[in-house]
Amino acid sequence: MILRNTIDLGYRPKRIVSLVPSQTELLHYLGLDAETIGITRFCIHPGHWLKSKTHVGGTKTLDLKKIRQLNPDLVIANSEENVKEQVESLAADFPVWVTDVSHLAGALTMIEDIGCLTGKKSIAARLVSQIKENFNGLNTLPTPIPVSYLIWRDPYMVAGGGTFINDMLLLCGFVNIHAGKARYPVIEIASLPVANQHNPAGCQLLLLSSEPYPFKQKHIDELRQHLPGIKIILVDGDMFSWYGSRLLESTTYFRQLLDRIKADTGYFIRF
Repeated sequence: MILRNTIDLGYRPKRIVSLVPSQTELLHYLGLDAETIGITRFCIHPGHWLKSKTHVGGTKTLDLKKIRQLNPDLVIANSEENVKEQVESLAADFPVWVTDVSHLAGALTMIEDIGCLTGKKSIAARLVSQIKENFNGLNTLPTPIPVSYLIWRDPYMVAGGGTFINDMLLLCGFVNIHAGKARYPVIEIASLPVANQHNPAGCQLLLLSSEPYPFKQKHIDELRQHLPGIKIILVDGDMFSWYGSRLLESTTYFRQLLDRIKADTGYFIRF
């Protein structure tokens, strides 16, 4: 997918279609209510936008005809969340901005870029400054804990290296045991390595994300039968994977999560 990172509109867009949930939330934070006319059905934040804006399909199943009918003067997409062929089809007729976010620094650049594109440079700059301050004040784990972060079931898929989730894990002080595998590899739960004195690089903590697959307590109970040596907890997937204005909230969530883990000193192995 071609990244349109040097796009120069020459005007302030008045008809924006957002194809990415976390970036839709960012547009709302920037005060672009009137300008944002189309979103995907997965753009659930803010809730009133989901009810009031035109839905243009799913992130990977866009309704191209409906988008064309909206006649946008800016389409905001993402290289991972949207399908290349669909985005390129839109780019033939409309200005399309394609982001590529795999770490915090890239997310902050994306926020600044969208602020410039939409005439919201000042508020975007303040947002970036606050996010940086929040992350600089985040106290990570004193001893790194090897983790596996599940995002899907049937088949089981985890967050690997080169992903935004992986960067968030690192910033919290976790060690992603799948960082050596690209993107979102499929794994066999039975073969998940368990950390012990002979294998300190194995998994100590299994994180079950709330999205895109909605893991619940019943899945913890199911997995415990196969992974008796691994601590398993549910985590808020939005906090680990949404890279827009949600980052303002993520450090508070991470702090609470890390405090909970630090308090569980009797469970985690210290090698």
